[in-house]
Amino acid sequence: MNALGALLSPRSAAGSTGMRSRILLGLVCAGYSVGAAVGWGSPQAAVFMGDFGLAAAALIAAFSCFLYARAVGGRLRPAWTLFSLSSLMAACGNAVWGWYEVILGVPVPAPSLADVFFLCFAPPAIVGLLVLAKRPVTRAGWVCLGLDAWLIGGSLLTLAWSLALAHTAHLAGAPDTSVAPAALSLAYPLLDIVLVSMVLALHFRRSGANRSAVNTAIAALALTVLSDAVFTSPLLRSTYHSGQLLDAGWFAGSLLLAYAPWGARRAARPPVRPGSPRTSASRPIAGSLAALTPYLAAAVCTLGILYNVVDGRRVDRVVIFTACTVVLALVVRQGIMLLDNISLTQELAQKENHFRSLVQGSSDVIMIAAPDGTLRYVSPAAAGVYGRDAEDLVGAQLSSIIHPEDLGRFVHEVRRFLAAPPHEEPTTRVECRFRSGTGDWLNVESTVNRHQGGLLLNSRDVTERVRLQAQLQHNAEHDPLTDLPNRALFTARVRQALGGRRASDPGTAVLFIDLDGFKQVNDTIGHQAGDELLIQAGRRLQDSVRAGDTAARLGGDEFAALIVGDGTRDQGAREYQVHEIAERLRLTLSQPYRIGPHEVRVAASIGVAFAEPAISPTDLMRNADLAMYRAKAGGKDRVELYAPQMQADVVRRSELATRLRSALRDGEFALLHQPVVHLASGSVAAVAAQARWRSAQGILFTPAEFLRVSGDDDRTAELGRWLLEEAVAQAAERARAGHPVTVSVRLSAARLLETGPPLGSIEALLTRHGLPSGALMIEVADSDPRVSFDALEQRLVALRRLGVRIALDGFGSGFAAINALRRLPIDVLKLDRNLVEGVVESARLHKITSGLLRIACDLGLQSVADGVDVPEQVLALRAMGCTHGQGMAFSGPLDEYRLRRALVRGEFPVPGVPSPRPVMAGGSIPLLTGSHTETPVPPT
Repeated sequence: MNALGALLSPRSAAGSTGMRSRILLGLVCAGYSVGAAVGWGSPQAAVFMGDFGLAAAALIAAFSCFLYARAVGGRLRPAWTLFSLSSLMAACGNAVWGWYEVILGVPVPAPSLADVFFLCFAPPAIVGLLVLAKRPVTRAGWVCLGLDAWLIGGSLLTLAWSLALAHTAHLAGAPDTSVAPAALSLAYPLLDIVLVSMVLALHFRRSGANRSAVNTAIAALALTVLSDAVFTSPLLRSTYHSGQLLDAGWFAGSLLLAYAPWGARRAARPPVRPGSPRTSASRPIAGSLAALTPYLAAAVCTLGILYNVVDGRRVDRVVIFTACTVVLALVVRQGIMLLDNISLTQELAQKENHFRSLVQGSSDVIMIAAPDGTLRYVSPAAAGVYGRDAEDLVGAQLSSIIHPEDLGRFVHEVRRFLAAPPHEEPTTRVECRFRSGTGDWLNVESTVNRHQGGLLLNSRDVTERVRLQAQLQHNAEHDPLTDLPNRALFTARVRQALGGRRASDPGTAVLFIDLDGFKQVNDTIGHQAGDELLIQAGRRLQDSVRAGDTAARLGGDEFAALIVGDGTRDQGAREYQVHEIAERLRLTLSQPYRIGPHEVRVAASIGVAFAEPAISPTDLMRNADLAMYRAKAGGKDRVELYAPQMQADVVRRSELATRLRSALRDGEFALLHQPVVHLASGSVAAVAAQARWRSAQGILFTPAEFLRVSGDDDRTAELGRWLLEEAVAQAAERARAGHPVTVSVRLSAARLLETGPPLGSIEALLTRHGLPSGALMIEVADSDPRVSFDALEQRLVALRRLGVRIALDGFGSGFAAINALRRLPIDVLKLDRNLVEGVVESARLHKITSGLLRIACDLGLQSVADGVDVPEQVLALRAMGCTHGQGMAFSGPLDEYRLRRALVRGEFPVPGVPSPRPVMAGGSIPLLTGSHTETPVPPT
C-alpha cells in the first residue's frame, strides 16, 4: 500500500487513535507514579490517593469490562464479566481500606472486611482466564493443562515456601498467634501463586479471538499479582502504608485492564491469508515455549531445595512433598509427551509418504531452487516431461536449462514476484522454454511459489498447446488456400509500415493485383483447377517480392503486395523502381499455368499507390484498389499508378449512381428514337428506342454515361422494364395516329432469360397496348459467357413464335458472334459501331466488314450499320451490300414531336441517290437501339 493509501485507510485511522489512547494511558500512570514517589505533597493526600485512587481505578476497570462483556457477547462474555467482578472486589477492598484510614482515621484491623474483598479478587480472575483459554479437545490435553498449572504453581510454592512462607507458617503456629492473621498471611501468597500459575500456563493457550485484548488483560493481571507479591513479602509488609510507590503497580494494573477491551478493539484484526498455517485443535501440546514449562518448573524446584541446603537448613517436609509431586507431574507429563511424539511421528510419516506419492506420481515436474538458483530437488516426473533424469538436474543451475532468449524475462518476473508482498501475490506464472534431454526446447509453464527464501516451481509441458495457439494464430492471419497473409494481417503490416520508423518514407507502396480471366478458368475447367491456379499465382507472387516485403491474398482472385520503402528521397527513382517491380509481377503472373493436362493463361491488372504524409492504411489500400480498377477499365493486363483524379471520379460516379436510383421514381427519364434508314431509298424502316436521363441539374446523360456508373443490377433491370413498356406504348400510340413503324428495343441476353417482368409478359404487354407483335424487334445485346446458349435459343424461339423479330447486336465484336449466328434464330445483323467508324480509312476493316455483310447476305439476313455518321461511310456500306444504316448521317435521336415530323416526311436524303422518291415510313426490318456509345443528342 502506498503512503497516501495508508494514510487514508480506516486501518490507519484506527491505529492513530489507538496510539493516542496508549500515550494517554501511559501519561496517567506515570503521573500517578510520580505523585506516589513524592508522597503526593502531604500524608493526608497520600493516604487518600493510595486508598480511594486505587478504588477509583479498580472501579473504572470493573465498569469497562462489564460494558465490554455486554457489547461483545458470545463465548467471551463470561470471561470479561468475571474480570469485571474481580476488579469490583479490588475496588471494594480499597474503599474499605480508605474508610478506615481516611474517614475513621484508624489503622486497618487484621483481619477486616477489606481482606475478604481482596481474597475474592483472585478466584474470578482465575476462572476468567480459564474461560479465555483454548480448550483442549482430548483427555491428554486436559491432563497436560492441569499438570502445567501444578508444575508452575508447585515450583513457585517451593521457592516461595523456602524464602518466606515457611517462616510465616512457623510464626502462625506459635501459641500467641491468632489463626485469622496467620491464615491471611498464607492466603495472599498462595492465591497469588495460583493466579501466576494460571497466567503463565494459559498465556500460551489463549484463544485466537481478540488476541490483543486478551494479551493486555493478562498483562494487567500479571502486574497486579506482581504488586501483591511485593506487598506480601516480609520485608515490606511491616513497613507498608497507603500512598507509597507500590500503589502505582496496582493503579497501572487496573487502568490497563480497563483499557484492554476497548483500546485493543480499535486495531483492525489482521486478515487471515488463504493457506496460512494454523495450529491444529487436536494437538494436546501446542507451542514450543509451552514445551519448556516442565524443565523451567524443575529448575525452580531445584532452586528451592538448593536454597535450603546451601543455607544449612533442614529441608522442610512441605518442600520435599511439593518437589516430589512436581517431579511426579514432570514424569507423567514427559510420558504423555513421549506418546504424543510417537503419534506425531507416525502421522508425519504417513503424510510424508502420502505427499511423496503425490509428487512422484504427478505428471507435473516439481522443482525446488535455492536462493542462488541451484536446484535442490527435482521430482521423478522430469524423466517423462523433460527426458532427463531428476538426479542429473539436482545441483544444476536453473538458468542452465532455460532458453537464453527467455532467461531475462524469467529473471525479471521472479524478481518482481519476490519483491511483492506475499499476501498480495502468493504465486505467479512464468512461461519459458526448457532444454530437454534430446537438446530440443520445450515450452514450459511454471507456477512459482516462495520456499524458504528460494523458489518452488510446479512446471508442465505446454509445447503442444503453444503449437496449437501458434497454428490458430497463423490460420487467423493467413489465407487457407495459398498460405499467404490475409487481408487482416496485410492491413496490420501496412499499418506497421506507416507507423514505425519508416512513417515518413514516401517510398512505401501498396500493389493491388487482380487476375483477369480467372472466372473463365472456373467456368471452363472447374473450381478445383481455379484453386490450383490461385496456389501457383500466390507462389509466384511470394517468390517475386523481396524478403522484407509482404505478399497477400485478399480474397477471390485479388492479391496485394506491400513494398516497403528503402529511405530513397528521390521520388521519381522510387516510382520507377516500384513500377518496374509491378511490371515484373504482371509478366510473371501472366505466364502460362500448367494445371493437369491444361495450359491456362490469365492476365494481371495491377494498381499502385504510394504512401503520403499522414495517410492511413485504409486510404492507402483504397487508392491502390482504385488504381487497379482503372487498370481493368483501361484494357486489363496493365499497371496503373494512382492519381488523385481517380478518387474524384469515384466520388462523381457514386453521386451519379445515387441520383440514378431516384431518377426513375421521379420521372427524370425520357424516351428518344433514332430512325433506321434504308440505304438504297432513304426511307425510314424502323426506329430504335433509346433512354435518356435528364437530371434535376438539367444535364442530359446518355446510356453510355449513366449505365456505366450505376453499378446496380436492380436499377438496370428496372430501367429495362421501363424502356420496353414505354417503347411499346409510344409505338402503339403512333400507329393509332397514322404513323406505323417498327420499334426496336435493346436487351441483354441475361435479361432475356429472366422469368419475371418484363420478358415474361411481352405478349401481355403487346396485347394491352394493341401493338402487333410484328411491330416489335428485340436486339440481343452483349454475349455473356455465363449465359447458356441452349436456354437463350429456346427463349428466342418462343419470342419469334409471338411474331417478335430478333436482331443480333454488335456483330463482329465478340468471339461468340459466329456461334450465336449459327445457333440463334436471327433476322437482322447489326454491325458493331467500331467496324463502321474505320470502314473508310482502314482497308483491313473494310475487308472484314465486307466479309461480314457477305455472310449476312448469303444467310438471307438483313443488315444494319450502327454509327453511320458521315456520307463516305454510307457510300462504302451500300457498296458492300449493307441494307440499312443508323447514325448522324441521317438523324440523331429524336423526341416524339420531331420523330412524327420525320415519319410524315418519310425519308432522309441518302448520298449517291440522285432523286429520292417519296415513300411512306415503313420497311421490313424491326430494329433495336445502338450500342452504349450513343450518338450525340442534337440541341432541342
